[in-house]
Amino acid sequence: MAYYLRYFLVLLTLTAMGCPSPATLPALSEGEAAPRNVILLIGDGMGIAQITASMYHEGKPLSIERFPVTGIQQVHSADNLVTDSAAGATAFATGSKTNNSALGLNERLESVPTILEMAEQRGLATGLVTTAPIVHATPAAFFAHVPLRGQYEDIAVQLTQSGVDFFVGGGMKYFNQRSQDQNDLIEIMQRSGYLISSVYEQPFATLQPNFNQKFGYFTAMENPPAFSAGRDYLPFASRTATRFLERASDKGFFLMIEGAQIDWGGHKQDFDYLLSELNDFDLAVREVLKFAVKNKETLVIVTGDHETGGLAIQPGSTQDSLIAAFATDYHTATMIPVFAFGPGAGYFRGMYDNTDIFHRMVRALGWQ
Repeated sequence: MAYYLRYFLVLLTLTAMGCPSPATLPALSEGEAAPRNVILLIGDGMGIAQITASMYHEGKPLSIERFPVTGIQQVHSADNLVTDSAAGATAFATGSKTNNSALGLNERLESVPTILEMAEQRGLATGLVTTAPIVHATPAAFFAHVPLRGQYEDIAVQLTQSGVDFFVGGGMKYFNQRSQDQNDLIEIMQRSGYLISSVYEQPFATLQPNFNQKFGYFTAMENPPAFSAGRDYLPFASRTATRFLERASDKGFFLMIEGAQIDWGGHKQDFDYLLSELNDFDLAVREVLKFAVKNKETLVIVTGDHETGGLAIQPGSTQDSLIAAFATDYHTATMIPVFAFGPGAGYFRGMYDNTDIFHRMVRALGWQ
């Protein structure tokens, strides 16, 4: 009994240390200005083992190795020790725990405001870039409020109503080939002032967005292809998004970029797929970091929503020949690293809950 009591007291202490409330967070360092812009990059399914594998495989420093601040986050959802992407991204987007599968709701299934919506209310420009359908769980958590992440057509309607200034991702069929109604949401967005294009009209690299017009680009009818199958838009779209959003508002911007298919490689237990997606994500991080270094007013955060696959690098591995093993084809409950760069980066040191990603972004921006 004494052992369990000691264990319980230690657990309480660690929880208290790891999950500080927003009120206890430190202020910005003396003389440090608040960021005008926040860019949150999410490597879906990217844990410490995936990052380690990528570092060895690439044989050169990853972009995140330039980030001066590192933290670690706890990733459980409200109803499960093993979170899914919906609950994980909702924690980032709203600061609220929710049940697996829910988006933009708290655990009582009440709608809660997202950081993207708060940014828009304050006049900031907003953007979303993903290698998944734009209605998938991670991007949808920043603008949608639904109990089930699979409500893709409902989520598509909410995107048209969100006011987001810039988006790039797949899932075009949920907008113009709908089963629950005959509405053409692309036409509706165009009538409301969006410039909408797709991979079926022209390659993303040939586009010249009008910085005075909201912009959307569909990269696939449903799921975009893998990086190894020729998908090449994530780094370029990430660079374009920063240039676009910088011009879209003089008050700053919020941008979320997702490397979605890191997770898909883990689910498939396909190590080569996983490594190629990690490489593509690192190229996107590099583009964002270039912008932030030049801009000097941008807080960049890189993290994952959960780990996928229970990846381990096995004995006998060398830097030139990694031997990988997977423990599962689903997510695990392991903690996830956080990397931060730019004004406000100091908020992201230490151990904390995934909901604190939201609170620390809000505090860094000075929104209290």
